[in-house]
Amino acid sequence: MLAFAKDISQNNPKHSGESENSELKEYMDYQRALDHERLIYSSLDYAKTGLQESMTEFESDAKKLDGYLKENFPLSFALAGSADTVMLMLRKLVNGHNSTNNWYRMNAYYHALVFDCMKRFVEVYNRLVQESPEKAKEYRISEGIEVDFDDWTYLYFLDLDFHVGKALGYTHYPFAKRNKAIEEEIDKKLKAGDSFEDALKALKEKYEIDDVSIRVLLGQEIGKQDLELFYTSVENPIYEAMTQRAEGQWGLMDGESFIDQAYYLGSSLKVWVWRKREEAESAMEEMARLQKK
Repeated sequence: MLAFAKDISQNNPKHSGESENSELKEYMDYQRALDHERLIYSSLDYAKTGLQESMTEFESDAKKLDGYLKENFPLSFALAGSADTVMLMLRKLVNGHNSTNNWYRMNAYYHALVFDCMKRFVEVYNRLVQESPEKAKEYRISEGIEVDFDDWTYLYFLDLDFHVGKALGYTHYPFAKRNKAIEEEIDKKLKAGDSFEDALKALKEKYEIDDVSIRVLLGQEIGKQDLELFYTSVENPIYEAMTQRAEGQWGLMDGESFIDQAYYLGSSLKVWVWRKREEAESAMEEMARLQKK
């Protein structure tokens, strides 16, 4: 299976605070309605099928094929460089996802492609939920409710560094805050006369930006060294740290795990969709202040 920030094979999450917080309970009920493996598979399969059909239809019209790729893979097409490479990457992703024996870790090139695929498919799926619920049910993804792509992105992507320099949207607030900080520091360095590449490399250690992400942000097409997915046995406890209960750790309350904290913040972000931006930012800053005590 593909390895994300959290275990996509877990479809019945629980939070210890549900019984005392109705908003959190509603949020966790939504999480329990999702089948992440089906969502990812359907997103990749939909993209692969559509691309294959377009490659056949526009076989003699490179301009139309490029137009299709730019529209449906806005982040990843330029990084892949060709329809054939996008197809190769999609096949690797589908094969890795269908493997039940190993976890497959993705780099920034693959994250950008998965992001494109899922964002597009979720739009299609949510429209089916609204207009053709019986067809949506065939996917067996969400028990007939719409998928919140912003929320899914926040929970399951490690970061959106591949998205630096592009508008994220307010509901990606935790990632948007990091990306904005990186963008502001890059801008300062550019104004001081640094090149974009030098500015990125200067920030690499401070923001823990990996080498592949830097190549992505420089717009370099994917090379052979970045086409492989790295795997480890599913028996390896790669998500063990997410569920360990804290004992006075910074940023966590006693008895709370990183996964608990992630779900709690996720529920708060969903509530903030209906609040004013200023109130959301104020609440976020207050949460950060309390965590540091």
